[in-house]
Amino acid sequence: MSKLTKNQKLAFEKIEAGKSYSLKEAAKLVKEITFTKFDSSVDIDVRLGVDPRKANQMVRGVVSLPHGTGKQIRVLALCTPDKEAEAKEAGADYVGLDEYIEKIKGGWTDIDVIITMPAIMGKIGALGRVLGPRGLMPNPKSGTVTMEVGKAVAEVKQGKIDFKVDKYGIVHTSIGKVSFSEDKIADNAREFMATIMKLKPTSAKGTYVKSVYLSSTMSPGIKIDTRSIDE
Repeated sequence: MSKLTKNQKLAFEKIEAGKSYSLKEAAKLVKEITFTKFDSSVDIDVRLGVDPRKANQMVRGVVSLPHGTGKQIRVLALCTPDKEAEAKEAGADYVGLDEYIEKIKGGWTDIDVIITMPAIMGKIGALGRVLGPRGLMPNPKSGTVTMEVGKAVAEVKQGKIDFKVDKYGIVHTSIGKVSFSEDKIADNAREFMATIMKLKPTSAKGTYVKSVYLSSTMSPGIKIDTRSIDE
């Protein structure tokens, strides 16, 4: 195991072993234990009591964070010519169709989200091998396949994110930046957790939310007392 750096030691010293912190405390603490020179992302990890191998226990959804993610999201709108102006006006970084499909076939993936229309999914299906592993494939469930292209682009730009549970039963996503105030971090975490609760599968038995941790890029995780999230 590699030796801890001076800053890592300081971070671990601030976290009390075995303690569960309130959401407000964790939002404050995650700022104090982050020593990166760049504006780190604040991440939330939620372990759920579900079996993702069962289709009726797959937890997947979208949430619009009240304070956004703090990240510059690069959006590609693959749409028909009549929707191009709408997509550009909403803030899409790249707008077009066939020329971008060819670029993606050539390996270009310098984007974060693709918004498209139902009629175009036939063309995009061929890009699955490039887009799938990068999590870029548009999906109606996440609102990225829609006739309301402009609205979808605007929502993504304003902080709408999609997430899904992994094969270990964990949902991991970024909910902001360390530069956010602790109140904004807590607000975003609450909104995210409220969405997770709404998505509880009826077939899930026992404890649904097993644990929640808050961390930043390269920081230790801070365990949150789940009872404090609604406070």
